[in-house]
Amino acid sequence: MRRADRLFQIVQYLRGGRLVRARQLSEWLEVSERTIYRDIADLQASGVPIEGAAGVGYILRDGYDLPPLMFTRDEIVALLAGARIIRAWGGAAMARAAEEAMVKIDAVIPERMRVRQNEIEIHAFAPEMTEDVRALIDFLELAADNRKRLSISYSDAKGQTSDRVLRPLGLWFWGKVWTLVAWCELRNDFRMFRLDRMADVKDTGEKFRPEPGTTLKDFYRLMEAEGHGKPDT
Repeated sequence: MRRADRLFQIVQYLRGGRLVRARQLSEWLEVSERTIYRDIADLQASGVPIEGAAGVGYILRDGYDLPPLMFTRDEIVALLAGARIIRAWGGAAMARAAEEAMVKIDAVIPERMRVRQNEIEIHAFAPEMTEDVRALIDFLELAADNRKRLSISYSDAKGQTSDRVLRPLGLWFWGKVWTLVAWCELRNDFRMFRLDRMADVKDTGEKFRPEPGTTLKDFYRLMEAEGHGKPDT
């Protein structure tokens, strides 16, 4: 869970006028109590009216609410259209998240700015997106987020197959084609791998650490310098 999401969840858990201990929050959010204490201190410093102390528990003062979301109509249309595109072309988890995000946004925006989904004439359809493809997207996204080293069998543009060990860095969508940006340990370089050419994708059980010259930022700098990515060979 990203830190911004965790801070939001802490505020939600503290609603309702009940005392919540750091141990409970750490169990719910699957982090250490020390992390909870640090997050609480940061929330208090930012003006969130949380009262309490370590060893006693915390409570959110009555009347506090998150600031309302303010969007223009065009921004709302863009968000709805984006959610539909993700629902059509994304992984199963990200598609569900897009739907849930739109429900939350719809619940907090003012009525005068609300745009009904049936008013948006922007649609996306992807019959080729099977459940297996969606599951692979989710798997790769999670592997990149958790820095899990992967092993795959890959067929290049010429149909030649090779076994690779990858450090997944991120996913790119090209309009019908998803690619994985990764550091390829076979080539000792960055490569972009089409998901539809991957087979036997497995978690090796090993994590990798970002090393100078192998990170996503390094890849972006290379892209900017060369004007394009490395071919998948």
